[in-house]
Amino acid sequence: MEQLNLTTPSLLFSAISLLMLAYTNRFLSYAQLVRNLKETFLEDKDSVVLPQIANLRKRLKLIRNMQIYGILSLLFCVVSMFFIYIKMYVFAAYIFGFALILLIISLAICVREIQISIHALDVHLKDMEKEEK
Repeated sequence: MEQLNLTTPSLLFSAISLLMLAYTNRFLSYAQLVRNLKETFLEDKDSVVLPQIANLRKRLKLIRNMQIYGILSLLFCVVSMFFIYIKMYVFAAYIFGFALILLIISLAICVREIQISIHALDVHLKDMEKEEK
């Protein structure tokens, strides 16, 4: 196995930072949607809003988990760099590998959240098609 150097884990910094920005933007858009749904629900206690609330709750939990695993991945990249700095290369390699696994988990959760979002939008499109006919 080739020895890690400080640049290897640091390469993930920009990727993880961009991912965290995307995750945060998704969270903020869902937060605004929740606020709008609350207003809609308080005005008209329509039963259609309740499944949307449940769907959003699930998606918000997924986004929280995506962010947690992404942050942990970044944290373990930094820890890996520390072990490289103190010349404990074997520990650094294992910790960096663990950071990569955490990033993979974060991305897998992201894929699941996107699937749920697409399904929710598809339901709305089908409702619009029914009303059009």
